[in-house]
Amino acid sequence: MNTDAHSLTARDIEFLGRPLYGFLTVAAGPTPPQPRPVWFEVTTEPTIQLFTHPDSVKVSRLRSDPRASIVVAAPVGERERWVSVAGHTTVSPDGAHDLLSRLAARYWDLDDDGRADDLTAMLAEDWVRITIEPEKVSRYMM
Repeated sequence: MNTDAHSLTARDIEFLGRPLYGFLTVAAGPTPPQPRPVWFEVTTEPTIQLFTHPDSVKVSRLRSDPRASIVVAAPVGERERWVSVAGHTTVSPDGAHDLLSRLAARYWDLDDDGRADDLTAMLAEDWVRITIEPEKVSRYMM
């Protein structure tokens, strides 16, 4: 395992640019962590961002304690590899719908009418954007 206290490497960014699921964990005090699979993207800063419903449990937890982490692993059949990013978060409604649209295009085939309809329905809802500022980055690659 390799740890870089603050930054994503070019290889990390390339890996995280793939349409893989991330597993998000938010600080929950005495409650055991409960990771959730999420769509995500790496920004040019580089930070990690994702979207969620504004009334989700993760948002209420982040408002009281803004720490979170995301772990992304290579799928079965590939050599073992993962990247973990931990840091403080910000929650904002700004850019959430644009992010949702970009991620839907990344994770779904929007030429499929059913998926295009799913995206249209999702865009009619309220969303917030969560941004994780990397404070600790860990990685493993065989």
